[in-house]
Amino acid sequence: MHTNAAQPAPTGHTSLVAVGDSFTEGMSDLLPDGTYRGWADLLAARMAAGTPGFRYANLAVRGKLIGQIVSEQVPVAAAMQADVITLVGGLNDALRPRCDLGRVCALLEEAVERLAPSCRQLVLMRSPGRQGPVLERVRPRMETLFTRIDDLATRHGAMVVDLYGAPVLADPRLWDDDRLHLTAEGHRRVAEAVWEALGNEPQHDWRAQLPVAVPPRWMARRAADLRFAQRHLLPWVGRRLTGRSSGDGRPPKRPQLLAFEDVD
Repeated sequence: MHTNAAQPAPTGHTSLVAVGDSFTEGMSDLLPDGTYRGWADLLAARMAAGTPGFRYANLAVRGKLIGQIVSEQVPVAAAMQADVITLVGGLNDALRPRCDLGRVCALLEEAVERLAPSCRQLVLMRSPGRQGPVLERVRPRMETLFTRIDDLATRHGAMVVDLYGAPVLADPRLWDDDRLHLTAEGHRRVAEAVWEALGNEPQHDWRAQLPVAVPPRWMARRAADLRFAQRHLLPWVGRRLTGRSSGDGRPPKRPQLLAFEDVD
């Protein structure tokens, strides 16, 4: 994992604000009540244990582009003056056929310049990427984005958690049927990665490989491809063609920096 030279203190963080899109909102770590949990909630629960008065806000909303994150979430997060802020964004832009990567990187820089001075520790990420043709199509964009993230972290004293460089997080078994969001186990590993990066004693090896499994047969793979196209790909294309987003009209899951309550 890439970090700045100065390592954070393992204790003393009393607040966390998460900024981003569906990855940080927690899709597809589905709870019995139909809401999503995700790595940020899991991390907050870990940080809150033994820290009286720990506060947490999650401003992330699914489908948000980096411009929306900068305009809607960054000013709110900066005003909260939290100990730790996590920022993950830009991949929704990279997935679109027409992507002005220069603009995406400039907006990301604007976000970092605003957030870094407002907190004790800003956490950035090299997001994980699932194996498959979609990642291969956007991989050059992702890696350009990650290079800019590394540069911003160096210049602004932020930390980078390298999820992209962890082979286990490319394993399709850690990704939901929509092939865009991590499973509950994937989110658990991301939470562990950030927990460890913040200087805390790891409880699990988040990089550990999954047990070897027999690859599915050709017919099973084709049936899965068909289900994916019908349930996820076609609706996604439809939203792109009509200018809609899955996050339209949806408020953040935890819009205020308040005392943490266990969401399990």
